[in-house]
Amino acid sequence: MHVATEKIVAGAAAVGVVALLLTGIATIRTPAMAAPQAVAVPAMIEAPATKPATSTHPETVVFAGGCFWGVQGVFEHVKGVQRAVSGYIGGAAATAHYELVSTGTTGHAESVQVTYDPSQVSYAQLMRVFFSVVHDPTELNYQGPDHGTQYRSAIYTTTSAQLQATKAYIAQLQKAGTFRAPIVTQVAMAKPFHAAEDYHQDYMALNPEAAYIRYYDAPKLAALRSAYPALYRARPVLLTQR
Repeated sequence: MHVATEKIVAGAAAVGVVALLLTGIATIRTPAMAAPQAVAVPAMIEAPATKPATSTHPETVVFAGGCFWGVQGVFEHVKGVQRAVSGYIGGAAATAHYELVSTGTTGHAESVQVTYDPSQVSYAQLMRVFFSVVHDPTELNYQGPDHGTQYRSAIYTTTSAQLQATKAYIAQLQKAGTFRAPIVTQVAMAKPFHAAEDYHQDYMALNPEAAYIRYYDAPKLAALRSAYPALYRARPVLLTQR
């Protein structure tokens, strides 16, 4: 299995911090070590197009919020999500390969293509999860230990209704002063999406004991369960089950 060196180092460093904490050698606590808690973002003042619909016709949106392992892992546990695929967006098909994307020079973002049933979960609810649980939208071109434009915060919409709703919600969050720093999330209509290598798919679910997952991503899943119990489902929808 190929895993980026920086993620191995980040995971190992995280485990080292945990060991120090447990032995009493260190007293430093980091946000990832604190009790899992979602950012308290307000519900969107919804337009009709963003509310749950009666149609079961699936819709798709692409979320980029740092390492795609955690982004995919969270959305796989959201009720109404039918499919979540880790991949790359923003660059050429020829460079949509992990080793190249990891250089930060291809224009791609690590991202997750989410297909959902709007009769079960609204687009507004998905955005709320994205901004409050999945990532920190104020971090420009990085998330936690992962740095580079490939880890940027972005939403790539597939309909004009999604695009308008996204811009409206970000404006609402900015006006409410939800975050201490400005939101830097990019918003654009979807570009070609390229699925990531098989070993990246369902990574969080298949590797729960990996240091990186335990330290950086497992708290996000716990926050989803705590903050949005009505949206949380214990059994994730996995690509490997299809």
